[in-house]
Amino acid sequence: MNIMDIRKSVVSGSFYPETEEEIKRYIEHFNSNFTIENELQIDVKALIVPHAGYIYSGFTANLAYNISSKKQFENIVVIGPSHRHYLKGASIADFKEYETPLGNIEINQEMIKNLKEKFEFICFDEDAHFEHSTETQAPFIKNYFPNSKIIEIVYGEINYKELSLLIDEILNSKNNLIVISTDLSHFYSLKKANYLDNICLNGIINKDLSLLDKECEACGKIGIKAILASAIKNNYETKFLHYCTSYDRTKDDKSVVGYTSFLVGEKI
Repeated sequence: MNIMDIRKSVVSGSFYPETEEEIKRYIEHFNSNFTIENELQIDVKALIVPHAGYIYSGFTANLAYNISSKKQFENIVVIGPSHRHYLKGASIADFKEYETPLGNIEINQEMIKNLKEKFEFICFDEDAHFEHSTETQAPFIKNYFPNSKIIEIVYGEINYKELSLLIDEILNSKNNLIVISTDLSHFYSLKKANYLDNICLNGIINKDLSLLDKECEACGKIGIKAILASAIKNNYETKFLHYCTSYDRTKDDKSVVGYTSFLVGEKI
């Protein structure tokens, strides 16, 4: 296979470990630190998860993947914001495989072709895929959904309503799972971060888009609004799982980043 056919990992060894053994050790550690007391009465359609280094937000993200893996999916579609590259619309990773330390994941080429034909705002901009917001999800996907194919969509300047139409199209199939990648507030005091993040959390819990337009700060806010718009249209529930900040790891309360995870889906 030509190297150009592979979406190479670009943040392994920094945001997450570069070896399978180390990643498995992280996940085992995460899983030893929680129990689900009751079955969550939700048929999962989407996850909202963070994308910082695993030492900061890995537990929070892992929780969502672990719970949702009770059901397997044919395709996992990861949607995240572009942090380093200006982009109008969204770029879809038009490669054949996605590299992870746990082994490569097949990319669904047919699905890429269909989405590019249906949505004018989707292109393939290779530079957009040097992106950690989406890549940090890939090892979790390979671990919990070993037989799934992956689709990576990185968005830039785009209206959340357009992105929501794309999500609706993807969720027309019960074999697809959406992953919305976002962190919350960045570099405030712990008190201020908790205040701002609480607005975001309430917006997601109550599916209240107006709250997200107030003091909520999230780098993936467009993605959050898009999945909430789809949830409102389809009468999906949102289930809060976890919230933390970088303070829990660093003990620095002067400049923290917030993280959360949610499930989105039909109530059973």
